[in-house]
Amino acid sequence: METVHLKINNIPVEVPKGYTILQAAKEANIEIPTLCYLKDINCIGACRVCMVEAKNRRGLLAACVYPAEEGLEVFTNTPAVIKSRKTTLELLLSTHHKKCLSCVRNNNCELQRLAAEYGVDEDRFTSEEPIYEIDDASPYIVRDNNKCIQCMRCVAACKNVQSVSVIGPIKRGFAVHVGSAFDKSLNDSPCVGCGQCVVSCPVGALTEKSQEDKVWEAIADPEKQVVFYTAPSIKATLGESFGLPVGTNVDGKMTAAIRRLGEGVKIFNMDFTADLTILEEANELIERVQNGGTLPMFTSCCPGWVKFVEHYYPEFIPHLSTCKSPQAMFGAVLKSYYCEKNNIDPKNLFVVSVIPCTAKKFEASRPDLRSNEAYDDVDVALTTRELARMIKRAGISFNELEEEDYDAPFNKATGGGAIFGATGGVLEAALRTAARTLDGEFKKVDFEEVRGPEAVRTVTYEVAGIKINVAVTSGLGNARQLLEKIKKGEADYQMVEIMACPGGCINGGGQPLLSDSIRNYVDYKALRSKALYDYDAAAEFRCSDESPVIKMVYDEYFEAPGKEKAHKYLHTTYVPRDKYYK
Repeated sequence: METVHLKINNIPVEVPKGYTILQAAKEANIEIPTLCYLKDINCIGACRVCMVEAKNRRGLLAACVYPAEEGLEVFTNTPAVIKSRKTTLELLLSTHHKKCLSCVRNNNCELQRLAAEYGVDEDRFTSEEPIYEIDDASPYIVRDNNKCIQCMRCVAACKNVQSVSVIGPIKRGFAVHVGSAFDKSLNDSPCVGCGQCVVSCPVGALTEKSQEDKVWEAIADPEKQVVFYTAPSIKATLGESFGLPVGTNVDGKMTAAIRRLGEGVKIFNMDFTADLTILEEANELIERVQNGGTLPMFTSCCPGWVKFVEHYYPEFIPHLSTCKSPQAMFGAVLKSYYCEKNNIDPKNLFVVSVIPCTAKKFEASRPDLRSNEAYDDVDVALTTRELARMIKRAGISFNELEEEDYDAPFNKATGGGAIFGATGGVLEAALRTAARTLDGEFKKVDFEEVRGPEAVRTVTYEVAGIKINVAVTSGLGNARQLLEKIKKGEADYQMVEIMACPGGCINGGGQPLLSDSIRNYVDYKALRSKALYDYDAAAEFRCSDESPVIKMVYDEYFEAPGKEKAHKYLHTTYVPRDKYYK
C-alpha cells in the first residue's frame, strides 16, 4: 500500500495515499471540527468549519476534501484558523433560529457544541432571519428550515445512501433552502419515512414527530390500561441516551424504567412477535417454495422498505411476505387475544410500541394493518429518543436501576427474535425455523454467512434436498441495485431480506443521535449489532419455534402458522402508491 508522510501540528503522520487531511489528523489523535462532513454520506467541503492552515500553501484549506500530500505541514489551531472557524460559526448563527432551550437537540447539537467551544458571539452578525413554515404534515418527520444550516447532510443521506432523493436545495443565493420538489410538504412526496435524514442532521432542523404527550395523557387517564413493548434493537441502543458506551445491553434497566413511568404500566417484549413473525414467515416461504408461489419472497418487517416498494417498485408487491411486522403483529395480538383473555375493551387498551424507526409511526396508522376498523392496533409508536426523553422527564435515574424482567405473559422470547435488529437477523431467524421444519435433524443454528457489513450478501443452503438461495442487503440504494438485478433476471433467490436503514434497525432513523466524532470514527453499527448477537448466543432458546410463549398463543388462539385466524390477525396487504402522493 502506497503511503504519504506529512506533519500535523508538528506531529509526523504516515497515512495511505488518498487520505484527506481530516483523516490524517485523526490518525494523529487530532480532531478537526466539521458540520457538513459525514463519513460515507457527505463530503462536499461546504460548511468551511474544517479549515486548516498549511505551510507554503496560500489561504486556508478545507480538511475534509484536501488530500494529504507528501511533505505537507498542516496546522489546525493557528490564530487564522481559529478566527476563520469562529467567524463561520457566527455567520451560521446569524440566520439560525436560536431557540436552543426549547429545541429537541439542546445539549446534543453539533452547532451548539462548536459555538461553546469557540466562544462565539451569536449576535455579532445581525440580519433579517428568513421565516419558513414548519412542515409537520407527515406522521413521522418534522422539518424546521428556520434551524437548517444547509450542510446538505440530509440531502446526501436521502440521495446517496437511500436513492430516494425527495429533498434537495431549492432556489439560489440567500433564498436557498432544503425542501421537496415545488416546495411541497414532505407528506406530499414519495418519502419512505426511514429517518436517515434525521440522524444525519447536526442540528434540530429535522426531528421525529413527537407523540410523548399523547402517552403521558394515556398514563394519567384512569380509564386506560397502558402497555408498552420494545423492539429488539432498543436494548442495544437506549443506554447511549444516558451516557453508556455504544453497544451496551440495557434490557433489564429499560424494562425497569418503563414500568416506573406510571402506575399500572406494563412492559412486554417485542422479541416475542419477532418470533411470531418468523413462524408465519417460515411457513409462508415453505408454502411458496413447495407450491410454486411467487419467488423470491421479500421480508416485510421494515415499513420504510415496504413503502419504497409501494412507491418505486409496485410490480414487486406480490413478492412481499404478507406477514405483518413484529410491531403490527403485537398490536393485533394485544387487541384480540390479550383483550379477550383479560376481559378488556380494546378501546381502553392503550398500546405503545418503542421502535428504532420513524417509518414505524407511519406504519402504525396504516388502515390495512387494523384488525378492527374501529381503531388502530398500535396507538402510539415512540422512537428510542422519545422513550429516553420520557424517562428523563420522569426523573428516573436510569443507570442506577436494578434489572427487571418483562411482564407476563409476553416476557419470554428467543435469540432468533432478538437478532431482528441487525441486518441479516430476520433471514437468519427464518432460516433456523424453516430448516428445522423441513428437516427435523437439521442442527445448524448460526447462519453467520448472512451477517456482516457487505452491501449484498448471497448464500446458498441445502435443506432436505432443497437448495435455497438467499440474499441480504440494507440501505435503499443497495436495495435498488438488487431489485434491478432481479428484474433483469441476473439473480435467482428464494428469499431476500431488505432493511431500509444501512445496518438494519440498530441504525434506524429513531435511534439515539451520535456525535460526529462517533459517527465518523467508530463502527457503532458493529457495536450495536454485537450486543444483539451476544444476547442471542446466551439465550435459553435460539430458534423461534422453541418459544413457550409462541406455543401458548398458537395453542390458545391462532391454532397454527398460516391458519385462518392467524392469517386474519397476523397478515396484511399492500397498495401501489403513485410516486407523488402519500
